[in-house]
Amino acid sequence: MIELGKTLLGFGLLLVVIGTVLLIAARFGWPLGRLPGDFAYRGKNVSVFIQIGTSILISVALSILLYLISRFRR
Repeated sequence: MIELGKTLLGFGLLLVVIGTVLLIAARFGWPLGRLPGDFAYRGKNVSVFIQIGTSILISVALSILLYLISRFRR
């Protein structure tokens, strides 16, 4: 049970860090969610947002970060 608690605490801290980065990005006007490849449809009764460009950017950034972390842990 202790390991599960540590894991959940780690995920919680990770979410706090990600949330803080997103808040800082919004404050400085970084265009997350408005990149080329992000689609927005606003109909009469419906709004749909598909953030493909932002997802690709975050995926590449996390891949590089995790690669660097695994490289230095060896």
